[in-house]
Amino acid sequence: MNTPEVKPISLLQDLIELTQKLRGKDGCPWDKEQSHISLKPHLIEEAYEVIDAIDSGDPSKLKEELADLFFHIIFHCQIAREKGQFDIGGVITLCLDKMTRRHPHVFGDATATTPDEVIHQWEEIKKKEKGYEERKSVVDGLPKYLPALQKAQKVQKKVAKVGFDWTNINDVIAKVDEELAEVKEAIREKKPEHIEEEVGDLLFSMVNLSRFLKLDTENVLHKTIYKFVDRFKKVEAELASMGKDIEACTLEEMDAVWNKIKVKDKKT
Repeated sequence: MNTPEVKPISLLQDLIELTQKLRGKDGCPWDKEQSHISLKPHLIEEAYEVIDAIDSGDPSKLKEELADLFFHIIFHCQIAREKGQFDIGGVITLCLDKMTRRHPHVFGDATATTPDEVIHQWEEIKKKEKGYEERKSVVDGLPKYLPALQKAQKVQKKVAKVGFDWTNINDVIAKVDEELAEVKEAIREKKPEHIEEEVGDLLFSMVNLSRFLKLDTENVLHKTIYKFVDRFKKVEAELASMGKDIEACTLEEMDAVWNKIKVKDKKT
């Protein structure tokens, strides 16, 4: 499918001017009130909507959500420009410089023939860059607001790079079993703080198992959540077709329908 030719430079300038007008004297009351801090939850929401669009497989939806996310970048640049800090030109210049510097195998004389070699080279270059030289520990630099599952997987990858990792999957599974046993023991002891700690350890070990299996833990859990939601809706529909109110049903009744639908889903 052919896409119409566009002039990105001209369109970018139009968008910058639009943002300036929104923030200007006669602009939008809401836009004029915003700051980097007030926009944080909206930025996170837009990023996740991009992920949803990717998962949907719908190019038009992805295009729309990328537009929303792109506007946030322009918006943040405009706020910074008003404060005399930086502007979109500075951001683009920094991006060009960083991507060129971190791909010496493309724009320089370095050699990297596999994705793993590229990642290793990337990390080594980052260590020499401004802002990264202060990181003394392998596990420094974790994004504060990264979702917990992603953060766990990221820290595990970091320590694995220096050899702090299991050598085979049986050891990983044994660790999961060990942590589960400790959760059971904590429950028997009836100490809330101990239970919380051990459940955390169990979750961390499950993330490690997913990582060892080369699975994205966040994505795996999302899929399970959506599967649960879809199946529960089917339970609601099935009970409704039987003339039953789900809120009046017993657990046994709901569980029987759940198992029936589960078997049906596995056959399809």
